[in-house]
Amino acid sequence: MGDKNKKELFLEGLCCANCAAKIEREANKISGVDKATVDFVSKKLIVNLDHNSDFNRILNEAANIVKMIEPEVKVINREDTKAEKHHSHEDSDEGYKEEIFKIAVGLVLFFSALYFKFPEKIEFTLFLVSYLIVGGEILLRAIKNILRGQVFDENFLMSIATVGAFAIGEFPEGVAVMLFYQIGELFQDMAVKKSRKSISELMDIRPDYANLKIDNDIKRVSPEEIKVGDIIVVKPGEKIPLDGRVLEGKSMLDTSALTGESVPREVEAGASVLSGFINKNGVLSIQVEKVFKDSTVAKILDLVENASSRKAPTENFITKFARYYTPAVVITALILSIIPPLLIQGATFQQWIYRALVFLVVSCPCALVVSIPLGFFGGIGGASKNGILVKGGNYLEALNQVDTVVFDKTGTLTKGVFKVTEIKTTGAISKDDLLEYAAFAEAYSNHPIGLSILEAYGKDINRSEIKGYNEIPGKGIRIKLKENEVAVGNAKLMKEDNISFNEVDAIGTIVYVAVDKVYCGYIVISDEIKEDSKAAIDILKEMGIKKIIMLTGDSKLAAEAVGKRLGIEKIYSELLPGEKVEKLEMMDTDKNNKGKIIFVGDGINDAPVLARADIGIAMGGVGSDAAIEAADVVIMTDEPSKIATAVKISKRTKSIVLQNIIFALGVKLVVLLLGALGFANMWEAVFADVGVAVIAILNSMRALKTQ
Repeated sequence: MGDKNKKELFLEGLCCANCAAKIEREANKISGVDKATVDFVSKKLIVNLDHNSDFNRILNEAANIVKMIEPEVKVINREDTKAEKHHSHEDSDEGYKEEIFKIAVGLVLFFSALYFKFPEKIEFTLFLVSYLIVGGEILLRAIKNILRGQVFDENFLMSIATVGAFAIGEFPEGVAVMLFYQIGELFQDMAVKKSRKSISELMDIRPDYANLKIDNDIKRVSPEEIKVGDIIVVKPGEKIPLDGRVLEGKSMLDTSALTGESVPREVEAGASVLSGFINKNGVLSIQVEKVFKDSTVAKILDLVENASSRKAPTENFITKFARYYTPAVVITALILSIIPPLLIQGATFQQWIYRALVFLVVSCPCALVVSIPLGFFGGIGGASKNGILVKGGNYLEALNQVDTVVFDKTGTLTKGVFKVTEIKTTGAISKDDLLEYAAFAEAYSNHPIGLSILEAYGKDINRSEIKGYNEIPGKGIRIKLKENEVAVGNAKLMKEDNISFNEVDAIGTIVYVAVDKVYCGYIVISDEIKEDSKAAIDILKEMGIKKIIMLTGDSKLAAEAVGKRLGIEKIYSELLPGEKVEKLEMMDTDKNNKGKIIFVGDGINDAPVLARADIGIAMGGVGSDAAIEAADVVIMTDEPSKIATAVKISKRTKSIVLQNIIFALGVKLVVLLLGALGFANMWEAVFADVGVAVIAILNSMRALKTQ
């Protein structure tokens, strides 16, 4: 969202996965296109432009490519809101009625010719009329495609195979194959539409309207019309349309669409709420804090909708494989029809042409090209149902190869809810004064440690008294307050300022305070471990993850105390953000080639490490812009155990994808061999094409179920 160099074109009517791969290949050749991806699942052509490229020219060229490969497909600019309407219209079942009627008429004529004793000419006419009703459109499409130089698609293969059957006198076979093919295609199309619908329903979190409060009236408007600061009213049963803060009311919210949590969350005045939550009982007045395009729901929808544009290595491999597989089988069929009759005594051209035609029918790679993207997108959809946003099939597949999980501590394994548990002074000043100096130093801080000091101080701070505020990343803060120089931070800051102090060993974060270069005492701030953390580490170990490591900027004592309770053996503490990246790079050189490293952080100050890891996972990503931007996977709740769930979903999805590859290629190979040896007829060949595709598509939909 908001990327000026990325444009989306909606491809209305795209139902051929093989053609989608061709469109993608040709679109990448357009001058000014950095990268083009066709997302078959959501019927989009996503174009990343080079800087200063002429979008209108590229749009026209892309539309011409689509017209050349798939003339029936309409190209619509996604910035035109009509695209959404086209999308919903196209997913209706109206288009099936005509297809079913044609197949029914064809079946009646076919069985009439097959079972009644008609004169030879009438029988042939019935077979021919039946064939033209059912397959005329495919013949026409094949001829048009050949004239445009588009050979080796399923229309060409089916036309050659069935016309060939007629040419060698196998009339019933020619009609039956076209009938079976069309019935299979109909089922395949219905299965693809059903799977697309299942995935879109899963992410049905887009609000339809917002109740805008104007004085004492309420007006129903589109969420896009609402501005920051507006007040909206959300009634029981309605979706919260935009992110904001509750002004009035008390209610229970169903957050499951975003977080996967089944337990409703209670909110009242002052609480932050996110778009996509469903209001269960009370009426809420909410002040809007983000416009719709920046709201959580819009970001999540954008992430999920674009997830399948980042293709998994398996998907890319199958697309390349299909490109060479079909021509190879066609050439083999040609050799099979010519060479054996010339070399084998008693062999006839009719017999071997029939076997070659069986080869042609089997060769269409649709089962693989359709089912594999659906499998990965099903896995991404199933993960989102569990409150886990995976940004692409490539990350989902990579989760399957994880052997090292690296955790940040604060806000990831611990709650990040800090409390001042101890204040110790040297006697030079009182505890209250020590806390006051620390609170003034942390006056501008958003860090949980700084906020806990401000909470413990509990008084208003007059920021105009603070002069010369200087934050030193990873060390602390220096300020000038009432003519005093105050330094508040960790041991590194004290050493940098050459302040003589006693280093303290205590469980928690130690904040040292010095006034005018004189050490005055320290404050201990402790954090709580999340209830879920121990279970998460145990599950990861059970799953065979070899290395579990903790990186933290916290003190060695605090880090080791947490590590010991959770069963983490390898701990690196007192690290600056840059040092975390160095440690991760060191682990990267030590790992085996295939193994992947996950880094799990809270997404606020861990962006460099999240970006550097093979897979960056941001915890508690709800509403955190930094998390959504930097990470490859965003866990919408604060539960570390969702990492194990993500790995399980990845393994299940990969298993389903491999089942489809083995099943589709296995069946095709067997039928190819049986066809070449004369044991398989065209019926088996059509099953090996469309029958296998339907089964593989239905199998892909199991990826949506995550249990």
